[in-house]
Amino acid sequence: MLSQTSLFFQYLLVFYFTIQVAYLLFFSIAGRVVPVKKYPRAKVLRRIRIFIPACKEDAVIIATAKDAIRQDYPSDLYEVVIIADSFSEITLAALRLLPLKIVEVNFQKSTKGKALQKAIEFTAHDPVDIAVILDADNHMAPGFLHAVNDAFEQGFEVVQGHRIAKNFQTSFAFLDACIEEINNHFFRRGHVAVGLPAALIGSAMAFDWNLFVSILQDIGETSGEDREFEFRLLRQRKNIAFLDGSFVYDEKVANSEVFSNQRSRWLAIQVEFLQKNFIEGWLQLYKGNGPFFNKLVQTFLFPRILLILSLCIWLCWVCFFSTHFVWYSLVLLLALFISLLIAIPIRLFNKKLLVALFHLPLALISMLNALLKMPKARKQFIHTPHIESEINLN
Repeated sequence: MLSQTSLFFQYLLVFYFTIQVAYLLFFSIAGRVVPVKKYPRAKVLRRIRIFIPACKEDAVIIATAKDAIRQDYPSDLYEVVIIADSFSEITLAALRLLPLKIVEVNFQKSTKGKALQKAIEFTAHDPVDIAVILDADNHMAPGFLHAVNDAFEQGFEVVQGHRIAKNFQTSFAFLDACIEEINNHFFRRGHVAVGLPAALIGSAMAFDWNLFVSILQDIGETSGEDREFEFRLLRQRKNIAFLDGSFVYDEKVANSEVFSNQRSRWLAIQVEFLQKNFIEGWLQLYKGNGPFFNKLVQTFLFPRILLILSLCIWLCWVCFFSTHFVWYSLVLLLALFISLLIAIPIRLFNKKLLVALFHLPLALISMLNALLKMPKARKQFIHTPHIESEINLN
């Protein structure tokens, strides 16, 4: 009886692994074979407001603000609003010299959602057409605001830009850049290729103004505001465009400690939204809302690094302690590696990638550490520090 029970759990685990690998492989292939969508240049230029919520980001906010105010979009049709949480007076004085607006806040528990709510209150008297959300370390590539406007011309109300790394100063940062692009391929390019909404990523996002104001209502204190935005939008059956190739540069973590802290917060957010939306996800599927259910499935997936580790441990276990699933598990691991390789852009296949792969064991250890930190991350906001770095396009 015990062996039958053990075999049942083995089948269950293999089924769980199969769902995850099949999901990733399907969207990886779809993202590679379906051509990237390009939108024609819009005939109408819409008014845009760029919100940059930032908490204790004195090191990077000045450079970000200067980049934001010199975009190649008519200056009378867009403005920049910095939501400054716990900044020094020196930083605030420097920001006041720039042609932008500043909303000063000082929350006991800082979240992006609360910061954006304050910014909406500050600017509610002057509504615009589009709200763009950036992180404190984000720099927009030339043409990004035009690309956003082009997508809105096609009827989209929500747009996710293509966020890529701006720094490769360490092998760990390069590995993090690869992870970012892999996720772009699976959850944005691959999803759009088969007609599903692109996944939001927390920054480089753009929303119809009135829609943005409505989904911000009662956002609460979650640090996963992008997930909350997404579930609210999908509940309303809104589509989300992906501006593939319209870049926003984002700083990647340069060491394992910051990587672990950041991932512990992301894991906590993933568990939070899996629990919050599990029952509704099935109800939405029954109502025919496939994109909402698909988003629930995403919260069910292991992070890619943990999936690699789990499959490797499982393969070792079945090789030594079980006569079942050895070849099948080996095929699953191979399929996972194929899906990851397909998802990595050609430009990242270089000597740096080979060096970065040697840091994969350290990344695995960091993810395990992130799992241990997850209970703490669910109770308090864990800040990811940034340092100003130049954009590296190589």
